Amino acid sequence: PCPFCPGNEESTPPALETASASGEWQIRVVPNRYPAFAGDEPFAVHTLGPVHTQAEASGIHEVFVYARDHQATIASLSDEQIATVMDVLRRRMIDHAASPGIRYTQAIVNHGRESGASLAHPHGQLLGMPFVPGEILDEERAFGRFHGGCILCATVEAELVEGTRVVTADDDCVVVSPYWAGSPYELLIIPREHNVHIQDAASDSLAGVGRSLRNAIRTLNAHLGDVAFNLVVHTAPHEHHGPFHWHFHIWPKLVTVAG
Repeated sequence: PCPFCPGNEESTPPALETASASGEWQIRVVPNRYPAFAGDEPFAVHTLGPVHTQAEASGIHEVFVYARDHQATIASLSDEQIATVMDVLRRRMIDHAASPGIRYTQAIVNHGRESGASLAHPHGQLLGMPFVPGEILDEERAFGRFHGGCILCATVEAELVEGTRVVTADDDCVVVSPYWAGSPYELLIIPREHNVHIQDAASDSLAGVGRSLRNAIRTLNAHLGDVAFNLVVHTAPHEHHGPFHWHFHIWPKLVTVAG
């Protein structure tokens, strides 16, 4: 039996948060039974001989069940449903940011077995980490090096003028296949409203970004079928207040990386 389907709620730990409609839950956030990060030990790096180091994997690992229907996908969600998903995501980010020792929260959705998904029911992962991942550190440095304002705001302006890489564009969000794409059909979802953290976004803007995200996946499906993909939120670290602009990445799994 699917542990995330209605009627099997006892298969998971008690919910940390739910969103309901008509008396039935639509979204559940539960602790992961097999967490990659757990506990509240302070982050400390230990030296193991002349080469190796390690640190405690303290932190938070949650499962974000974003739909009640086992057959649902992000692409099938209504405007109201995707707005609720984005609102719950924001609330979880706020909760993680207030947790001692959590420096960054990584939100991901792995859709399809090729992307690493182990369960078919629509869900994502929220990982509160006591460190900032290297890719986010690289992005922080890129924002800091760009002297023309915000690099993603400038990207939006340049791509709208160029036009050839724009997938969708409206008042809330621009979706492009980025100039620096590293894989086929890679997509970058850029909110028009400039915010360093996803939790700083206004509700209307956040709902609009959610609709653009859903529509981007619908466009992928129209061209490629039900393709597997990794969806990742990139937001600034919780204590970061320098230049950044939160955004989504979508990486479809269409090729096998060689060499």
